[in-house]
Amino acid sequence: MTETEEQSLFDAPPMGEQERMVEAILFASAEPVTVAELAARMPHGADPAEALVYLRKRYEGRGVNLVKVGDAWAFRTAPDLGFLMRRETVETRKLSRAAIETLAIVAYHQPVTRAEIEEIRGVAVSRGTIDQLMELEWIRLGRRRMTPGRPVTFVVTEQFLDHFGLESARDLPGLKELRAAGLLDNRSSPAQAALADEDEDAQAGQSELFED
Repeated sequence: MTETEEQSLFDAPPMGEQERMVEAILFASAEPVTVAELAARMPHGADPAEALVYLRKRYEGRGVNLVKVGDAWAFRTAPDLGFLMRRETVETRKLSRAAIETLAIVAYHQPVTRAEIEEIRGVAVSRGTIDQLMELEWIRLGRRRMTPGRPVTFVVTEQFLDHFGLESARDLPGLKELRAAGLLDNRSSPAQAALADEDEDAQAGQSELFED
């Protein structure tokens, strides 16, 4: 094997080919894929992060978009075409008000302990409420607090972000949008007062967050 041939074995594929590789991996994956996972599957020297930039731009305005979900990437139906998928959508039972408020508190104040959730809501949080949100895979256990008793904390999951089309928890709607969506009424409560300090100028497009 000549030196040129040996060197070619370590050359990264052209960027156009890297785009195709990333596209194929994401298309075949049932779950969002991280850059590290892409790099592990692609040839030596490939740059999946750069390929994602070009691929995302190529899919702008198409029926399917390349979106970031937490630290991972996935193809998703363009938001304005979601109505075409309604027949395939499985309807789920409506969350109780306790579950909605608990989910909102976890999302806006994560990582948060059960005691902190109860302090914000002003009432005890039942085991069933936490179990329901964990079964939906919308919240999960976080790190233990380095305080007496080392209580566990709760945080939202990537499944939660993916389900509601959010890139990160920073994209959550503000109090004004939650009220407009019918999640919160005009009466003051400890939970609503806690949310009032959050950014009320968040994008209204995510107001479907806590609807059926």
